[in-house]
Amino acid sequence: MLKPILLVEDNPNDLELTLIALEKSRLANEVVVVRDGAEALDYLHRRGNYSERPIGAPAVVLLDLKLPKVDGLEVLRDARDTPSLKSMPVVMLTSSREEQDLVRSYELGVNAYVVKPVEFQEFVRAISDLGIFWAVLNEPPPGSVRYLPPKV
Repeated sequence: MLKPILLVEDNPNDLELTLIALEKSRLANEVVVVRDGAEALDYLHRRGNYSERPIGAPAVVLLDLKLPKVDGLEVLRDARDTPSLKSMPVVMLTSSREEQDLVRSYELGVNAYVVKPVEFQEFVRAISDLGIFWAVLNEPPPGSVRYLPPKV
């Protein structure tokens, strides 16, 4: 069973563009969309509406930096402080070019920091490359939790 891609994005335009770009990359992975940091944490920790989701971390988290309720840096910090999520790939996908955001993201253990390109074709290419790398090519560390379907 393929692990899903978790997309954490609150901007409707960026969400639509990212979904189009992922679709164009022809990945077979399901894309789970959440709109704020609190919902992302619920998904990752299998709480609330996500308590029945399969066990295991997503193939990759595409995480916006500026989010309502809980910002992207807090989601990243929580993931890195949780043993079962520590090795999960997280890509900060943001419009922020602020050096402090970049530095803080890497200090907290982000795997990649990608500034959203303004030009559509460039954006599609960037998202496609990210999806293919993290969902297909990247080898997770030994012992990482496989994605297990829920018991029925």
